[in-house]
Amino acid sequence: MEHRTHSHPEHVHSESCGHTRIEHEGHVDYLHDGHLHNPHEDHYDEHVIAVSKANPEGCAPTDCACSHEACEHEQVPHGDHLDYLVNGRLHHKHGDHCDDHGPVTVR
Repeated sequence: MEHRTHSHPEHVHSESCGHTRIEHEGHVDYLHDGHLHNPHEDHYDEHVIAVSKANPEGCAPTDCACSHEACEHEQVPHGDHLDYLVNGRLHHKHGDHCDDHGPVTVR
């Protein structure tokens, strides 16, 4: 099975590495520079939060006090785009508002 991988030998992801940990399909991924990394043998597999009923990608306006321009919110890969992680939810900047793309469980 072919999959996207990433290698960064200077860093080992762990519970104490400082990167945000997100539950994803029965395991934990590490959020690192807009990528979800999952340890696999001598590299990290790159994962994406799938578009689903729980994490839709449509227009669903939500209250958001942040313009997501040079903000501190981490980006999370979701479907074919990046969302922002805001209080355990995926926010997607859409014109003059943010859409709610559903929850994620942060550890």
